[in-house]
Amino acid sequence: MALAVLFLAFEMAAAAVRGLKVAWPFLLALVLLAGAAGAWQIARTMQRRRSDAERLATLRIALAEFDAMDDRQFEHALRDLLVRDGWPARRVGGSGDQAADVISDHTHRGRIVVQAKHTRVGGKVGSSVMYAVKGTAGPAHRADHAVVVTNGTFTRDAMAWGDRHGVHWVDRDRLRRWTENGTALHEILALSARTRRARFRRAA
Repeated sequence: MALAVLFLAFEMAAAAVRGLKVAWPFLLALVLLAGAAGAWQIARTMQRRRSDAERLATLRIALAEFDAMDDRQFEHALRDLLVRDGWPARRVGGSGDQAADVISDHTHRGRIVVQAKHTRVGGKVGSSVMYAVKGTAGPAHRADHAVVVTNGTFTRDAMAWGDRHGVHWVDRDRLRRWTENGTALHEILALSARTRRARFRRAA
């Protein structure tokens, strides 16, 4: 009985070897095809990333384009501008965003939280927005820098309050410098390395 089982196993192994001899060209072709498909996919992904990086590196957006955007498009545009400036940003705006539409972590300058306020031409952003951003920047988002960006303007009280309490603001004029002239946001606002976090935490 044991001899018969051994003989059967030997025959099965021999049949498998014979089958491999016949099928190996097809198996090799499949392996090569899968490898080529994987390499093509990797090359395509790398090319797309290079194209995206090149596009963002020269990104310019006219104020008229901002005015024609909706809220979500405005947030995406601000995210792309931060990426252009070297901030690996992501859009987080939506229901329950706790006064943050875009967040980015910079290797040297820390975390920036951006609240986007898209308005009609001539619209103004008031102090209440600055209060909300100040209240959540530290405890909710652990921010080093908090910024409110609008395609409109700010009231005098909002700008003065923001200056006193470390909430940066970007109005239409600063937005033009950022997006049309290509000046980095951290240069416009003179953002240094991790200077706000302790202030926001103490306020919390």
